[in-house]
Amino acid sequence: MLRVESVTKRFQGLVAVQDLSFEIIKGEILAIIGPNGAGKSTVFNLITGTLKPTSGQIFINELDITGAWPHQVASKGISRTFQTTSLFDQLRVIDNLMIGYKWRTKLGFWNTLFHTPRWKAHQAETYQRAMETLKFLGLAEKHDQFVPALSQEEQKRLAIGIALVCKPQVLLLDEPTGGLIQEETDRVTDLIRRVREQGTTVCLIEHKMQMIMGVADRIVVLNYGKKISEGSPAEVQSDQAVIEAYLGGEVHA
Repeated sequence: MLRVESVTKRFQGLVAVQDLSFEIIKGEILAIIGPNGAGKSTVFNLITGTLKPTSGQIFINELDITGAWPHQVASKGISRTFQTTSLFDQLRVIDNLMIGYKWRTKLGFWNTLFHTPRWKAHQAETYQRAMETLKFLGLAEKHDQFVPALSQEEQKRLAIGIALVCKPQVLLLDEPTGGLIQEETDRVTDLIRRVREQGTTVCLIEHKMQMIMGVADRIVVLNYGKKISEGSPAEVQSDQAVIEAYLGGEVHA
């Protein structure tokens, strides 16, 4: 469904990603893991157009999106969250989702200025879609609250909802459980499973190995921008290269 093919990203003398290739298969949960500085978030930035690759190609459904702008990538069905939860704190919960849906509009300036029947129909559609998403997130009863009233876990779920509201084909999650306690992590993990069950393919970056081993179908491991392992959780967990990258040496059972 999504293919990264021999992608390299250089920042002057630093090679952040080197000759990286992997695929995201439709309907799966793929995890990208690795030590700090391994290049994980850079890979997401390259896929979504925030950064342009130095070399290599990226495809969605065999369509080449290499070097496309972020809004063009989003229009092809790829959305993402970020390590730092980015929400509009001065707005209500539902407003955040409605803004996330607005990029789909093609109403133009005059329809918006004069609140034409077409604009009103679009507003109703946007509100309905936002409420559907909030119900899926378990936040419907808090739709009229302002963002600071939400817990950290609820804000994480809302950020996922903003990425989901336009029904993407592929959802990229950058540390969706970062900073959460175990009980909260379990609830967000369950949400990620439900996202996949309702038809969205998921790729996530995480540092919580217990969570990754329980939710991922496949894992890609990076170290210093290179792929050092790929396979099922069991295969990756027993890979000596992965053990050395995380622990700095050989580990005997």
